[in-house]
Amino acid sequence: MAEQDRTSDLVGLLSADRERVESEWIGSVAGSLKGRISKAEVDRELRELYAALVEALASGGEDARGDNLSETRALLTELSRNRARQGFTPSETAISVLALKQALEPAVRNDSAADTTAYFRLGRILDDLALFTIETYTRTREEIISSQAAQLMELSTPVVKLWDGVIAVPLVGTLDSARTQVVMEKLLQALVDTGSEQAIIDITGVPAVDTQVAQHLLKTVVAARLMGAECTVSGIRPQIAQTIVALGIEFGDIVTKATLADALQHALKKSGVDLVTRQGGAR
Repeated sequence: MAEQDRTSDLVGLLSADRERVESEWIGSVAGSLKGRISKAEVDRELRELYAALVEALASGGEDARGDNLSETRALLTELSRNRARQGFTPSETAISVLALKQALEPAVRNDSAADTTAYFRLGRILDDLALFTIETYTRTREEIISSQAAQLMELSTPVVKLWDGVIAVPLVGTLDSARTQVVMEKLLQALVDTGSEQAIIDITGVPAVDTQVAQHLLKTVVAARLMGAECTVSGIRPQIAQTIVALGIEFGDIVTKATLADALQHALKKSGVDLVTRQGGAR
């Protein structure tokens, strides 16, 4: 019976002056978002959230992570994910919950121990829900960043068809394990799609070649060979050549060329293209 009374106090606090509390809450949140979301949308989100919270508390749920507040958390998940996608900060997201505490302050009657106790209990619930919004926001931002990183990696690793039977992968930037895997997958798929037997990996845009980068290149070349293609590594600048020698890196029988043009010429010869005849015809 005492537990029911405690729950009734919480519901009573939220219901006593509901219209005013909701209006102040909505106004405070809308103001903090500085017009980047329409007040109508904020109104819809928060009224749904308020109704779900009252219903959850009426059913006896005070655990912010419990089953009774699952609908409230579902609404907060949608709100938090939307805020993360729209570029709001974690603070601007959490204020959607925390601003309710300020809106409820006038509802606490003077010298009413029951109302004061209910307010503090409700405050703890709202604090937990605010933490939940930040956790959801953070996960969503991490997903967005990971997705954008994958898209950038795809864009920064194009496979270009230079000639019939000859494809090239011009690399720009640092070559790490994750990117090497993307390079390998795209190169092998391009070999299958085009039926090419010559592939050029151009590292002109790679700032430095160390032992790790060299190992990544060797793995890509070996994978291409297993597909029946010959790989040529181009873009070996003087500084990179000196580094490779100093590190004692062995490329074995892998063909290396200083420029992409040299590599293309080599690949065309290996493909049986008569460059002299073509050049003479071009004149």
